[in-house]
Amino acid sequence: MKFKNMRFVAAAAALACAATTTLAADQLKIGMLTTLSGPGAALGIDIRDGFELAVKHLDGKLGDVDAKVIVVDDQLNPDAAKQAADRMLKRDKVDFMTGIVFSNIMLAVGQPVFNSETFYISANSGPSQYAGEQCNPYFFSASYQNDQLDEAAGQLVTDQGYKKLALVAPNYPAGRDHLNGFKRFYKGDIVMEEYTQLKQLDYGAELSKLRASGADAVYIFLPGGLGVNFIKQFSGAGLGDDMKLFAPGFSADEDVIAAVGESMVGIQNTSQWAHDMDSDLNRRFVADFEKEYGRLPTMYASQGYDAALLIDGAVRKVGGDLADKDAVRTALESAPFEALQGNFKFDVNHYPIQDFHVREVIKDDQGRVTNRLVGKVFENHRDAYVEQCKMPS
Repeated sequence: MKFKNMRFVAAAAALACAATTTLAADQLKIGMLTTLSGPGAALGIDIRDGFELAVKHLDGKLGDVDAKVIVVDDQLNPDAAKQAADRMLKRDKVDFMTGIVFSNIMLAVGQPVFNSETFYISANSGPSQYAGEQCNPYFFSASYQNDQLDEAAGQLVTDQGYKKLALVAPNYPAGRDHLNGFKRFYKGDIVMEEYTQLKQLDYGAELSKLRASGADAVYIFLPGGLGVNFIKQFSGAGLGDDMKLFAPGFSADEDVIAAVGESMVGIQNTSQWAHDMDSDLNRRFVADFEKEYGRLPTMYASQGYDAALLIDGAVRKVGGDLADKDAVRTALESAPFEALQGNFKFDVNHYPIQDFHVREVIKDDQGRVTNRLVGKVFENHRDAYVEQCKMPS
């Protein structure tokens, strides 16, 4: 009888031990909700391809756990995006979400994701709301806060002595964030500030206003196909003879250059990353991306890659145990990865503190029209909204 009781006690102890032992997930599910159709399709495709290249480099695993990436087109439509996110959260039970390009989609999808206690790792969209009063423990940006590249551009244009600026951006949350960021650091006069339709591709009316504005330079935030069409029409109208064109990195990136061609040469743009940054990790990323997909990577691709590396580092740090949300959050906050651009750490609002650089579109020794890194504007740059963030626990 005593022996049986001892066996019972031993069995109970074993069960208790098993119950308290952390269990690693056997599969990690990533919800990749991104723009794969319409004028912004190239941007979502690059984020997806950059993310999937990182998973390939990690032998199909993130944090030593087999990774399944579920890819869905958000159609640049907030309602479609919310429905897709709902399926990912409730049916697919994804562990992380990522991929959204446009801030209006991020703002539509964010709260349901946060309410489900699912971590969202942004590979692009960085709305001011989530940097400030609406900062959230479940939101992390592996890219930037929307205003930051434009703040660097405002400083660059001021340093170069341009006194009369025209501004053009789409009329949606990120468009306003980006131009506000530029104006925060630009010290000259704004002679024109134009907000266009988000899916607009014909800029005839805006170009007429530009010609009459008296501007000596133009700053645009027009991502993807929007920028392609604007720059082609700007060049075709001969406006480049009278005014200098500046842009954030995504409006003068490799996808835009490939579509526009040599008329891009001379455009300076600001970015946290460049394909010619000198590190072993970045060289491998650029070479393998070009080999895999037949094109140079863009900022979007680099951000997709970094988002995957961030998830990998956090999952590895918690030993694959995703049940302890506080432990996963703490792991993410430590930024446990090497970012492609090098200097990277999280501020208290989960947006990066990082450097911002100047790139210039050139024709290189191989005859390619591409970006070249030419300087640095900001070092360890914080976003403008972080003081408004009272991060909930």
